[in-house]
Amino acid sequence: MYWYIKTLKNYATFQGRATRTEYWMFTLFAYIFMIIPYILVFIDSLAVFGVILVLLYAAAMILPSLAVTVRRLHDTGRSGWWYLINFVPVIGGIWLLILLCQRSEVTANIYDTDTQAS
Repeated sequence: MYWYIKTLKNYATFQGRATRTEYWMFTLFAYIFMIIPYILVFIDSLAVFGVILVLLYAAAMILPSLAVTVRRLHDTGRSGWWYLINFVPVIGGIWLLILLCQRSEVTANIYDTDTQAS
């Protein structure tokens, strides 16, 4: 939960680096919190409320998830523009996943001097 809140505090910060732990913990909790409104969608009396919650949560998480992904790419020594590889059909999403799973650069890179590796 610490990493999720830390990422939300850096809501639109595209500078710096994000460790693997920070990225994956944010992603895990974002999915967990998305399940709750989806459950409401399947309850007939709360379906409309559930859909509204899903849309609001998804809209609110666009910017922080994009920012933490860019910072994660920075941590591996790549530009945030590598995120666009995700839009290449079929292979793009797989390639981005591989980039996000790679180890952090231990040495300082052009994006930050943080030497913490995960």
